[in-house]
Amino acid sequence: MTALLRLHGVQKSYGQRRLLEIETLEIAEASAYVLTGMNGSGKSTLLRILSGLEAASIREAHYLGQQFSLAPYPQRLRQEIVYVHQHPVMFSGTVAQNIGYGLQLRRERQLAHKVAQAMEWAGVSHLQRHAARTLSGGEKQRVALARAKVLQARLLLLDEPTANLDGAAREQVMALIPSLTQSGGSVIVACHDRDLIALPQVHRLKLRDGRLEYR
Repeated sequence: MTALLRLHGVQKSYGQRRLLEIETLEIAEASAYVLTGMNGSGKSTLLRILSGLEAASIREAHYLGQQFSLAPYPQRLRQEIVYVHQHPVMFSGTVAQNIGYGLQLRRERQLAHKVAQAMEWAGVSHLQRHAARTLSGGEKQRVALARAKVLQARLLLLDEPTANLDGAAREQVMALIPSLTQSGGSVIVACHDRDLIALPQVHRLKLRDGRLEYR
């Protein structure tokens, strides 16, 4: 299986506290991972490091076989690695405008068609003209997933996507996650959700005392 991302010697400290000390992190192409660990173990921090939102000391990094530095964070990775926050921020405007925002910045062709496909995938087509900031928590999470998916990220990082959802909203979001690798991308889901952890064909990663365990 081809490695999409491989990091060696990842260290992150806050003052005197060493939060992360990961010898090797390897993510394969077209693969899904769940990242578990106790609260405060560094799950969100690791996702933010991978997405360039937070700095860390990294001895060696490879992306699709090519060595690179994360400082400064490469523009290519900004386009191909997408982070979805636990509490996704909705921009002003409609659902359709939110989902198409990244495509518009990239001046993508067939924007309307791609947005329509993403809305259908996420089950939010009926909300396309609604103001995104007025949506429920589950609806916002599905819009955020569609906004990320439409960019065709090589690596999608999801931070606790079901943590604040109950009942049908949680089930709807969880049903979308297995399909995220079908187009060849990879996904890492930081979570405590036992049903997400138990999804078939998902690799398990666990942070314990700053180190990464493969399950």
